[in-house]
Amino acid sequence: MSRNRKILVTFALVLSNMMAGLDATIINTALPAIISDLHGIQYMGWIVAIFLLGMAVSTPLWSKFGEKKGNKTAYITATVVFMIGALFQGLAPNIIWFITARSVMGIGAGGMNTIPFIIYSQIFKNIKRRAQVIGLASAGFSGTSIIGPLIGGWIVDTFSWHWVFYINLPLALLSILIISFFFKIKETLNTSKVDYHGAILMVLGLSSILVGIQLLGVASIFLTLLFIVIGGFLIFWMSRVEKKVDDPIVPNRLFKNEKLVVDLILFALLWGSFVAFNIYIPMWAQGIMGLSALVGGMTQIPGAISNFIGSEMEPLIQRRMGRYEIIGIGAIAFLISFAGLYIAKQTASYTFLLVMGVFEGFGVGICFNALLLAVQFDVDSRDVPISTSFAYLVRILSQTFMSSIYGVILNLALIRGVKASNGHITISVMNKLSNAADAKFLPKAYLPEMKDIFFQGIHNIMLMALLMIAAVIVILMFLFRREHAKNKDKSKSAVQKVA
Repeated sequence: MSRNRKILVTFALVLSNMMAGLDATIINTALPAIISDLHGIQYMGWIVAIFLLGMAVSTPLWSKFGEKKGNKTAYITATVVFMIGALFQGLAPNIIWFITARSVMGIGAGGMNTIPFIIYSQIFKNIKRRAQVIGLASAGFSGTSIIGPLIGGWIVDTFSWHWVFYINLPLALLSILIISFFFKIKETLNTSKVDYHGAILMVLGLSSILVGIQLLGVASIFLTLLFIVIGGFLIFWMSRVEKKVDDPIVPNRLFKNEKLVVDLILFALLWGSFVAFNIYIPMWAQGIMGLSALVGGMTQIPGAISNFIGSEMEPLIQRRMGRYEIIGIGAIAFLISFAGLYIAKQTASYTFLLVMGVFEGFGVGICFNALLLAVQFDVDSRDVPISTSFAYLVRILSQTFMSSIYGVILNLALIRGVKASNGHITISVMNKLSNAADAKFLPKAYLPEMKDIFFQGIHNIMLMALLMIAAVIVILMFLFRREHAKNKDKSKSAVQKVA
């Protein structure tokens, strides 16, 4: 491909990251209005989790589709599916319709957001140039994350939440047209037999586990465990099937690569905590502080800016520092953010939320680039596509799992609070608290108690996220200690040889 074609294709693929950033921040800004209008606060976890579930179960399938039909065809198909989901979300007349359309959008997003990083490895063989392009893609995500809250809040306050989904349509169409006309590269297609058996088992297994998690606290413990056990059995069955096929969906050899496994664990822990900030800090600003959707969405802007800074800094400092040192810097930024949010009282200021967002965003920007390059660098060239898509799958699974857990934590706090109110506060009334436009019509005498209930749920969520970051710090300390011991042994061996 010529330089100009590479630039155009990169721009089109970065648009997919921009749409991801736009959707992430717009949905968080519009969520209070959506759950108020569609009466869905009980489905709060589902609204977030169903999108992530769609991405989770489809991500490795899109990767295989790209191997069989070409990454160009896979990307265009995924983006069309994404557009259909966005369109029908905007048209949703009720919460069930909305959740169903969101699952379709998630399935498209699974391919639209992971295939570009596979294509980058195809057209940018130089690792430093690829790092710069990945940084550019992260910057695209961050850039639209900056304007997303402003656009989303303005649309919600001026028009209605339905319109926040339509903004994806022209961007997606432009990306499709550019890729269709300018992405010209000879791809070696995988002609092995498709592992349909493994794919079906994976989709059913993951779906069963995540449905079980969603039922925590709202259904009998027997039913919850039944779904989780069935899902676990199906995933185990899939692993047995994968050993016998020529071209498995997820090769077992990936799990024998120690460095890759460590990278994936760090991805899972960091992104599981990251989703707590994106979902619940706008809710904090709107439900507890009583701010508008626009102002609530602006809590994401400082983090988007520092995310951009972190993603641009990472390629520069990777020449001087090891990967775990770079990730350590990002983890400390995460730690400061979530420790501050956990310690904070209900009376914490809006400025405080913005400052915590700066640390959280910087951590994301630094860690994403370092870990994504690591999962591509730590495997053979034949496994770069699957390791890239599997790393994305792990991130999405972690976010799906943790958004479900956070939803359960919030629901349990709401149930306890409503029960303790002796009947003068109900779940339907709590629905209105999350939307500042509706909250002003609630009985003022009950507002302090309602805010206490809501804050307790968010407080518990921040504790969960903080514990995950603490686990990352412990893992990194172990890795640093092991690397130090290895270097010490190498130095001793070198001295003995000289002697």
